[in-house]
Amino acid sequence: MEQYEPDRLSAAQLAAMRRSLTSGRGALTRRSLLRASGVGALTLAGLSALTACGIPPAKREGDTAAASDDHSAREKELTFSNWTEYMDTSDDEKSRPTLEEFTKRTGIKVKYTEDINDNVEFFGKVRPQLAAGQDTGRDLIVVTDWLAARIIRLGWAQKLDPANLPHAYANLIPQFRSPDWDPGRSYSYPWTGIDTVIAYNSKATGGRTVDSVTQLLDDPTLKGRVGFLTEMRDSVGMTLLDQGKDPAKFTDADFDGAIGRLQKGVDTQQIRRFTGNDYTADLDKGDLAACLAWAGDVIQLQAGNPDIKYAIPAPGYITSSDNLLVPAKARHKANAEKLIDFYYEPPIAAQLAAFISYVCPVDGVREELAAIDPALADNPLIVPDKAMAAKAHAFRSLTSEEETAYEEKFAKLIGA
Repeated sequence: MEQYEPDRLSAAQLAAMRRSLTSGRGALTRRSLLRASGVGALTLAGLSALTACGIPPAKREGDTAAASDDHSAREKELTFSNWTEYMDTSDDEKSRPTLEEFTKRTGIKVKYTEDINDNVEFFGKVRPQLAAGQDTGRDLIVVTDWLAARIIRLGWAQKLDPANLPHAYANLIPQFRSPDWDPGRSYSYPWTGIDTVIAYNSKATGGRTVDSVTQLLDDPTLKGRVGFLTEMRDSVGMTLLDQGKDPAKFTDADFDGAIGRLQKGVDTQQIRRFTGNDYTADLDKGDLAACLAWAGDVIQLQAGNPDIKYAIPAPGYITSSDNLLVPAKARHKANAEKLIDFYYEPPIAAQLAAFISYVCPVDGVREELAAIDPALADNPLIVPDKAMAAKAHAFRSLTSEEETAYEEKFAKLIGA
């Protein structure tokens, strides 16, 4: 019997999105604070609509998108949908230098639109066309790994041609090369990476380093001044690592063990609260002495407060990515592949990284970035060194049933 993928969002998944709406990653602005998973800024009406209708069974799980007619040779153009402030701009904000360089070099004009505000809202826009086998009007999109996985699973992304991606294939850094949802990067390439680390206010800790989840949960000097995140994958993933478990391979029992460990921190009042991006103000003031944090926040906070430090726990940290995809039925696939490959040239990648200050997925970018800003080139939160890259761990893909069960348990933990 054929099995179809309904992808209906459960009440637990929708509740997690509502948390992001008010304080989670989806509520962060792209330049001042890190938006990590981007599941959040939905209107309540949008959430209700998603509850009412799951993904229609237009594709079987495992099917791939049929190759569309590619008009790239005749039409030197492409349409690129991205998040706001996720592209370099000139000082007067009237031009986008790297995109202009791409057009100058290739003759391909780019219609660039900042029409992605969060993953679920954007998916709601393009889902009807994708499900009907129609062109979305977009040749290239940027979505976070969990949504990229869903689009690929539903057969709504086109397989990329490695022959058109020599720089991307050669220069993608190892930590992003083979996610479980797209082994070998057959359908996607990262636009940026997103890391979860430990941040602490050295003034609030009396000069002591905080560098482990065990310390966050057990150090009596931190009691009542510790923060964890309202994003399940981050808080549970970091706790799994601390317990010696692999976030890419954990079992239900492992998940329950991590929840139990965090519950103890709640019961003993070691954990002050679970937060979204609002932890930044408390950490800056010292009301939170230490917490889990998103790397982009740390970069921004350090610019104004020298007491803000960060640490990478010995067992590692959780990483995710925002990813470039070519939707099914896109008219200009080859042109889109040329643009993907363009951004994997180190000089171009350096220009982008210098502007947006996210983890750069391009190998060989350090020297180019140093010529622009040596401090950025030496920051492992933007250009991971080998030691940091070796500690990166991705939270494995979840089935719909797992995500529902896990979000329900996590919601109970944090009192959501």
